[in-house]
Amino acid sequence: MPRLFPHGALAALLVACLALVACGAKERGKVLVLGIDGLDPQTVDLLMAERQMPNFARLRQEGAYGRVRCPLPLLSPILWTTIATGRSASDHGIGHFVAVDPATGEELPATSQLRQVKAIWNMAAEKNRKPVVIGWWATWPPEDVGDGIIVSDHVGYHFLFEEGITGGADEGKTHPPELFDEIRPMLVRAADLGPGDLAEFVNVPADEITGATDFSDDLGHFRWALATARSYRDIGLHLWAEEQPDLQMVYIEGTDSTSHLFGHLFRAEGMVGDLARQQERFGGTVDAIYRFADDLVGRYLDAVDDDTTVVVVSDHGFELGSLHADPNRAQDLRRVSERFHREHGILYLWGPRIRPGARLQDAHLLDVTPTVLAAMDLPLGKDMPGRVLTEAFVRVPERRTIESWDGTGVEVKISGTGDRDAATDEAVLEHLRGLGYLSGSTAEGSRAGDRNLAGILFQDGRYRESARAYKKLVDADPDNAGLRTSLAGALGALERYEEALEQLQVALELSPLNVEAYHNRAVILERLGRPQEAVNDYARAIRYRPDYEPSRRALVRLVGTADVHGPTTDAARRAAQLAEQASGLARRGDFQGAMALLDQAAEVAPSFPLVWQYRSNVAYLMGDSEGAIAALERGLELEPGNALFQQNLARLRRERASRAGPSSDK
Repeated sequence: MPRLFPHGALAALLVACLALVACGAKERGKVLVLGIDGLDPQTVDLLMAERQMPNFARLRQEGAYGRVRCPLPLLSPILWTTIATGRSASDHGIGHFVAVDPATGEELPATSQLRQVKAIWNMAAEKNRKPVVIGWWATWPPEDVGDGIIVSDHVGYHFLFEEGITGGADEGKTHPPELFDEIRPMLVRAADLGPGDLAEFVNVPADEITGATDFSDDLGHFRWALATARSYRDIGLHLWAEEQPDLQMVYIEGTDSTSHLFGHLFRAEGMVGDLARQQERFGGTVDAIYRFADDLVGRYLDAVDDDTTVVVVSDHGFELGSLHADPNRAQDLRRVSERFHREHGILYLWGPRIRPGARLQDAHLLDVTPTVLAAMDLPLGKDMPGRVLTEAFVRVPERRTIESWDGTGVEVKISGTGDRDAATDEAVLEHLRGLGYLSGSTAEGSRAGDRNLAGILFQDGRYRESARAYKKLVDADPDNAGLRTSLAGALGALERYEEALEQLQVALELSPLNVEAYHNRAVILERLGRPQEAVNDYARAIRYRPDYEPSRRALVRLVGTADVHGPTTDAARRAAQLAEQASGLARRGDFQGAMALLDQAAEVAPSFPLVWQYRSNVAYLMGDSEGAIAALERGLELEPGNALFQQNLARLRRERASRAGPSSDK
């Protein structure tokens, strides 16, 4: 016979049961990802110690943190797509800033259509988790993510144009398309930033802060970077509050652009001439953009609720306060490209699921997506090579996997037409040229992505695929010494040594200054049991590039020192010291002081070739082409086989002939 309950007791029991159901229900984790391009861990540590970054200090104290190792090449479209997908570029397919339209041969910025695997916002939308994505690399044309939102990377460029503000060409920059009208009031154009907005960042007279954005101008370029950062920051805060997404990803590029523009001035001392004038105007700009990043983090920490995990990540670090070792490059320090990127970025995690003060152990960029998925209680794809950073969590998330997110049968669709956005494309390319990422012909640009992907296949240990990819590139461009050198590396990894040596011989005939070719040949010669020949090639590599660490390490291992071409007498050692001091002065713009030291070096050791190499560099920077030519001619008398002297002398003579006209002697 059923047991009867009094009315009040029954009601209490029902309430208790409902409470148990609620308590037993699995909480769907929310995640906010703040991607801050080029934010350097060493610089964050320095400024944190100076109490300039209190919000990062809070992240470190209350959350988990560590450096994240970033795979080569250190290029933003590749790395931010890796962060978004959890896959290597050999899988996701974006290998450079640009691709080439096969129909027209034109260079076009990387787009979402080039990506070959799903991004985490596709994964979230597929599981009915609402994503909001703002400004992320290669998100134009925006994808259809259901009731989610994509504010594509073209928005930040598009509002450079007056028609982008007045409504003439806004269609297709966001998903859904009508969102653009909602975010329009939050768009800050570079021209909108006046002296008051820039006072914290630059020391420039107010009457110079005028005009439209010009990426060839340092100040104009910085104004665009700051305007874009402010716009994406404010759009993100607005959409977080209004949309309450399960996943939000906000990308801020301004720290990287600022480091490219002014990183050489960071905490630098002893600048002279033009560099001193640059430092007076922009010497504090990098500090200020890092403070901006810290303030941005603080605003989002204040905005999120108690159920949100915050992830702050950068795609690489940046070597700040360093001038290029070659004084010739001091004439255009702003376009430093990826040469000054560092291999480690930052990674901070914060929130109720995160263990306070935890240190991330050997984190890799490929670990970011698995960790975000775990924080959202979503499964990992077995084809994701990264791991969940379990050491960051209070309780280790349940390990759930699927074979692949790309095997679920859900098609990724582009929202809107995806037609070419020609004006914005050109603005993107101009920005990239201004930072030194793009140079040379369209043909060179067309190879860059394929070459990078071939190199990534090599890094991933897929040597046969890498060799096939490089062979295809060499067949298309047989006179490219760099491609032949890379092909030789892949062939060497497959132990096809004779074929590799043939490629390297051709590469060195095409380009006698090809340092990587000398190094690769030396590696193969070592493996073939020919150590002395290997030493000779390692030595040639560092003769032409003294800071080339792979060959330096090999020489130390084989003969105990890397300075096999260094000074052998007291006089030569003294001259080398003076030359290095002169190089330091030249890098800081003090060409007169550098030449005075080189005069001393020439008196001490007139037969030491390095002195004449440095004299040529400094003379050229001073505008004394004849002095540069004379110094190289003297250097070649002392070292007739020096390919560096030969190449530079030929170039200077061509320049002289071009200035003199067609009737001049060659």
